[in-house]
Amino acid sequence: MDIVEREDSRVHQKAIRLNRYLSLAGVGSRRKNDELILSGVVKVNGKVVQELGVKVDPLAARVTVQGRPVSIQQKTFYILFNKPKDCITTLSDERGRMTVMDYVKVKERIYPIGRLDRNTTGVLLLTNDGDLAQALTHPKHEIERVYRARLERGILDEDMNKLRRGVKLEDGISKPERTDVVPGTKRTEIYLSLREGKNREVRRMIEALGYDVKGLERIAFAGLTTQGVPRGRWRNLTRSEVNHLRQQAEV
Repeated sequence: MDIVEREDSRVHQKAIRLNRYLSLAGVGSRRKNDELILSGVVKVNGKVVQELGVKVDPLAARVTVQGRPVSIQQKTFYILFNKPKDCITTLSDERGRMTVMDYVKVKERIYPIGRLDRNTTGVLLLTNDGDLAQALTHPKHEIERVYRARLERGILDEDMNKLRRGVKLEDGISKPERTDVVPGTKRTEIYLSLREGKNREVRRMIEALGYDVKGLERIAFAGLTTQGVPRGRWRNLTRSEVNHLRQQAEV
């Protein structure tokens, strides 16, 4: 597999801001790390640090988050996973259900970029690059997500038009960028392209029109698909794919 490895030589030459250190250690985005620092759960050399902008020596500093030691990772991983049904998009599950980490077994600590609900299958990205993960899920970047939904009955033209105009949900209007019937499915399957990230958005739109969703697959995220990746398997992204994501996320 083509493992994308990022070595930032500048990290080892001078002190860096604590939030960036935490990001390079895979803790989260710089914004999230600022929140952690302010909350008082980050210690440097045994002392709580709650001041933003503090710099640390990446070679000598002992940094902990909620008592857990963290350190800068020399490799940054970018993974595409073809999520199967009945898989939870979390690192662990207190009820003992299968999670993404039961399938994607790597030694480094990685995190899903966004979420898919338990019964939704398809493209899920994972990384330990907190800045990229934050940017890809931020609404301002309008990253495209394409879904294929299977319904219990054929959808009517009038309901397809309602989808295209936008469906009113409890948290606002949801309007797909594109919506099409999948050819040869007797109108029981449709494509939807969205640039929002509302919780269970596709299912809620379809159910609001009076249809049951029998199957839902995310077939593309930011232009990346599961082509060549069987359900339940994963692969590392290529350098060109990572650069493609960075361009879209503006990082």
